[in-house]
Amino acid sequence: MPKQSAPEELRALAPKLVDVTNDVLFGDVWERPGLSPRDRSLVTVSVLAALYRSEQLPYHLGVALENGLSIEELSEALTHLAFYAGWPNAMTAITQLKKIADERAL
Repeated sequence: MPKQSAPEELRALAPKLVDVTNDVLFGDVWERPGLSPRDRSLVTVSVLAALYRSEQLPYHLGVALENGLSIEELSEALTHLAFYAGWPNAMTAITQLKKIADERAL
């Protein structure tokens, strides 16, 4: 999988945020050996769904698929999450997962 990075179109507006995202978040935190990229994706998707961060969620659902999680595993995680983080959060996330699955014909 190609290394993740912040959208370059944001650099003109927020160059330091792009640098910190690329160097610290994706260059350090995501590369730590304590969790696999697959596990980090599962944690990230779960937290984004739980906190209703629906703008970032589609990107990270795609990364999760690239990191080896299946549609079925993500669906199961989001179903489980509904009981802890709220039904609307889970339904929004599952709708986004369906769009990605449809686009990728999975």
